[in-house]
Amino acid sequence: MAFDLKALLRPHIANIKPYSSARDEYSGKEGIFLDANENPFGSATAEDFNRYPDPYQWAIKEKLAIVKDVRPNQIFIGNGSDEAIDLLIRAFCRPGKDNVILLPPTYGMYEVSAEINDIQIKKVNLSTDYQLRPDAILAATDEFTKIIFICSPNNPSGNKVAREDIRKILENFKGLVVVDEAYTDFSDEPSFTTELDQYPNLLVMQTFSKAWGLASLRLGMAFASAEIIKILNLIKPPYNISGLTQQKALEALEGKEKMESLVKDILLEREYLWQELTHLEFVLHIYPSHANFLLVKVTAARKIYDFLIDSQIIVRDRSKVLLCDDCLRISVGTREENVALIKTLKKFPVVG
Repeated sequence: MAFDLKALLRPHIANIKPYSSARDEYSGKEGIFLDANENPFGSATAEDFNRYPDPYQWAIKEKLAIVKDVRPNQIFIGNGSDEAIDLLIRAFCRPGKDNVILLPPTYGMYEVSAEINDIQIKKVNLSTDYQLRPDAILAATDEFTKIIFICSPNNPSGNKVAREDIRKILENFKGLVVVDEAYTDFSDEPSFTTELDQYPNLLVMQTFSKAWGLASLRLGMAFASAEIIKILNLIKPPYNISGLTQQKALEALEGKEKMESLVKDILLEREYLWQELTHLEFVLHIYPSHANFLLVKVTAARKIYDFLIDSQIIVRDRSKVLLCDDCLRISVGTREENVALIKTLKKFPVVG
């Protein structure tokens, strides 16, 4: 099925003249900068942050392109993945007219962003084993469906989604398919970034928050065709990523080996946590995980959640989420944190 980006785009977006920042007009590093009304004397901090940062983060994109085996112009850098979600909805969905398809249980910000932008939401539930139902998803689309959001590995279930099901949707839907891979570094599944050139309607999201350990920086990545990335750059705020954040991201990319070591530690702890949880009487099922958390079905999720809170151990109660009855989502901690969790859970008073 042919993908027509121009037809998908909201008509007025194509004609928008973007804000031209001072760093758009001159991107050099040397010179006397009297163009951006900055403070020429420095900053009220030990380090100087008085100059505006690169609005397109090219230094990061050049390094990231090597790490991800894509081209720099296929990369968008956002203030968390949430910025990319919001920009995609604003670029392609007409308020009060168009719709997006969500696949619950899934990441909650897709729905929040759609609601903020007055975009209709269609929901096609995952199967009981948290897999896509591609025929049902495609049947739910209509001429006003602009985006399908797929989370893989999925949050909150942690499983990877069958690759052939995602391909089926990509090949049979004329709109944009967003594959959110926030947890891809903890999975054995290859990223869909390897298939960008094959599917012009594909956009892949990833993040620096999980494996890279940079959640406080709020830095997300989106990978797509150069044409789609150009649209996101057209409508984003001029300086959406701070200079300090860009500096720290570059440091992280130089330390890719450390990230890989952190991932290995998390995978070891995920296995430890899995094994320890299986010995608890009130644990009914632990779902397969390709993420840095476990979805755990227990006999009394809210009581266990409150019991843990009393010991200042915080997990997520997902028991009210579709297909997650009596489930807790437990992030993988350090060995010390995981031991403390298990010791506390062993004290939970099980009623016979």
